Amino acid sequence: MRANVPQLKLKWLFLGYLITNTGSSFIWPLTTIYMHEYLHESLTVAGIVLLFNSLFMVAGSIIGGRLFDTWREDVTILTGIVLVTVSTGLLIVFHGWPAYPLLLIVSGFGNGMTVTAINGFATRVTSKRASFIFNVMYFIQNLGLVFGTLAVGFILPMGITYIFAIAFIMYVLFLGIAWFEYRGKNRPNKARASKQKTKLHLERPVLAVLLTLVLVWVFYEQWQSNISAYMLAQGLTVRDYSFLWTVNAVLIVVFQPVLTFLDDWLTKHLHGRLYFGFVLLAVSFIMLIGAKQYFLFVASMSVLTLGEIIALPAVATFVDQFASQDQKGRYQGFVQSCASLGRAIGPLIGALLIEATSYRLLFIAATVIIILSTGLFGLSNLPSRVREK
Repeated sequence: MRANVPQLKLKWLFLGYLITNTGSSFIWPLTTIYMHEYLHESLTVAGIVLLFNSLFMVAGSIIGGRLFDTWREDVTILTGIVLVTVSTGLLIVFHGWPAYPLLLIVSGFGNGMTVTAINGFATRVTSKRASFIFNVMYFIQNLGLVFGTLAVGFILPMGITYIFAIAFIMYVLFLGIAWFEYRGKNRPNKARASKQKTKLHLERPVLAVLLTLVLVWVFYEQWQSNISAYMLAQGLTVRDYSFLWTVNAVLIVVFQPVLTFLDDWLTKHLHGRLYFGFVLLAVSFIMLIGAKQYFLFVASMSVLTLGEIIALPAVATFVDQFASQDQKGRYQGFVQSCASLGRAIGPLIGALLIEATSYRLLFIAATVIIILSTGLFGLSNLPSRVREK
């Protein structure tokens, strides 16, 4: 059946993913600053808006995955891109209250559909191993984040309208690429008709790795929310905190191609790669317990980043091994929605835990919970056998 599936060229897959991640990086990092400083809303309100944005992204991922498998793959991604493009275009004119949060939520839903569909198309490419493709896509995702956040720093002083206008132009460009290159890249009608007979059944290893992914993102999000306040309380500066993300970006840009080069070896040791990466993520929080000197924060961020690039791209590869040909979109939708769910609830969970106890207990909880969930994932793998393709 695979031989009859029209192939999407890798360059269009990667370019679409770069545009999507760069465009979204123009918008979401501004939410808290824009709502608090320009719309004069409280930080709590900004947090609630971000929560709903992430939740609608989860919904978009799940629905997009379902539509990708049971409807038309090209129409699914075009629908997602249109939603993001239209909502971003409207933000150029309507970026007051309550239009801004409402359009942001629509954009999140469309973005969830789009990213899931791109991942679905990635599983169809047969010219390269799936693990290689997901490694490159993870690199591109972070490259888009670097491009977007750096550009915002230069463009925002010119006015918020320019931010939305540039993001809108980028999405229009992707819509054109999708219309000419993604359209028609569907499975044969016979395959689409038969897939509705297949019941969705997530095996224990898949459930375990998805649970671990949610928990990892819950605690990873502390770096983007609560740890900044912790660093300031230790006498460090905002510039010190910002530099940590430069370290994060540099390590990803340097080491992700190395992992891609070692793809064959890493694929043979996929389970070990996941275990090692998750453990590194847990260890990064051990290093924060009692941290006061800046070098400890740099070291922790370095270990966190290495764990991130080792484990997180491998989750999509691992889950794909369990997906039948007619369920690949839904499986990738689960990966995207679990990551979005962790990002959505992470800042709130961290804030509640800190207020009830302390930062120290937050770091201990992060270490213990990630280790325990990794152990659960390991136990679930013992009796498993990956389905033959």
